[in-house]
Amino acid sequence: MHIILLSGGSGKRLWPLSNDSRSKQFIKIFRRPENSLPLGRDDGSEYESMVQRVYRQIRAADPDATVTIATSKSQVSSIHSQLGDGVNISVEPCRRDTFPAIALATAYLHDVMGVPAEEAVVVCPVDPYVDDSYFTTLRQMYEMAKEKGGIVLMGIEPTFPTEKYGYILPREDADGNASFEFKEKPDAVTAKKYIEEGCLWNGGVFAYRLSYVLEKSRELTGMSGYYELYANYEKLRKISFDYAVVENESRLSIVRYNGEWKDLGTWNTLTEAMEESSVGDVRMNDKCENVHAINEMGVPMLVMGCRDIVVSASPEGILVSDMEQSSYIKPFVDDIRQRIMFAEKSWGRYRVLDVGEQSMTVKVTLNPGHKMNYHSHEKRDEIWTVIAGSGHTIVDGMEQPVKPGDVVTMAAGCKHTVIAGPNGLQMIEVQLGSDISVSDKKKYEFPYK
Repeated sequence: MHIILLSGGSGKRLWPLSNDSRSKQFIKIFRRPENSLPLGRDDGSEYESMVQRVYRQIRAADPDATVTIATSKSQVSSIHSQLGDGVNISVEPCRRDTFPAIALATAYLHDVMGVPAEEAVVVCPVDPYVDDSYFTTLRQMYEMAKEKGGIVLMGIEPTFPTEKYGYILPREDADGNASFEFKEKPDAVTAKKYIEEGCLWNGGVFAYRLSYVLEKSRELTGMSGYYELYANYEKLRKISFDYAVVENESRLSIVRYNGEWKDLGTWNTLTEAMEESSVGDVRMNDKCENVHAINEMGVPMLVMGCRDIVVSASPEGILVSDMEQSSYIKPFVDDIRQRIMFAEKSWGRYRVLDVGEQSMTVKVTLNPGHKMNYHSHEKRDEIWTVIAGSGHTIVDGMEQPVKPGDVVTMAAGCKHTVIAGPNGLQMIEVQLGSDISVSDKKKYEFPYK
């Protein structure tokens, strides 16, 4: 079975755990199953993220499944860090909507991976909280698309009225022919009415033959080849797959799914799926009721006598919110202007410790055997102080071993990198300059094999 996972968004409704670099699907809040091996770079955590959870579920349901993740450039490092280097990634050159992303990923399967045009594929979001029966339904959709063609859509049996999803109303004429009416995301009263009428949630899960979407891409964009789509991606119209394809398709089939489905896009839905009331160094007294707390700061958090709240602390900030009101934080987060304070990279992770007028101090952790790109900065000097582990640095072509206590200084313009040893490496990086920016970076070919 071929599966495309759509990984997008910044997840601002889960601030401060999410930012433009780490979207909600990369937050580690689910306890990893006992005796399961960690995915990607093992950071010693007992927890796993949404993307790790769904990827593990796919592998358990179908070990031979081919998984391709369609995502933006900013998420590639996090995906490699959490899932390893073996996962296929279709990278969007810039952010568009779901139709361009699906068209590009479909062309990637056909032109880059060599999947035959008449083979089927299932497309689904990367971050739903589902049970194992979901993957049985994906298999049914895959087989139906392979046999019948057209579009196969998952219709989710609703469990409560919600304003977060679009709805699908199945219809049947006097001759027994099926048709479907699509409803926009409703208000609460209309959502209740839709459920009474027998509507299903539209969770954005589709199956089709590759040839079908390649032809739709040719009709709507004039292109169907991967390299042409990639080169012209910025010019493509922003439009969802639902609007561009599904709602205009007469050859439409629906497979019903009545298992667990939660979109963990807000704090109140995320906390419903948490197996524990707290993650990290959190203490609560016995007067707390319905309190969920997540602490990534490495200092103790104490919550006393509170009820129906969520507390979250990360390098990005601190949130203390009534559980219901936590769904409405996005406009406030949009007004926060600051640099990214922590991120996962393909080589490890970093956390900003201090930002001054002409300086920034960062704690850098490299995974065992990994290295940064060989690069330089034009507008800042850097000083590395190794605090744990060992490895090698290369500065303007000169290699030297490093251990705890060693200090390496790079002036602006110096080419440099660091390679972690078998036990990894941690260092404090001090950046000095009048214009410290992530855009001030020039990459070079690595000087050694």
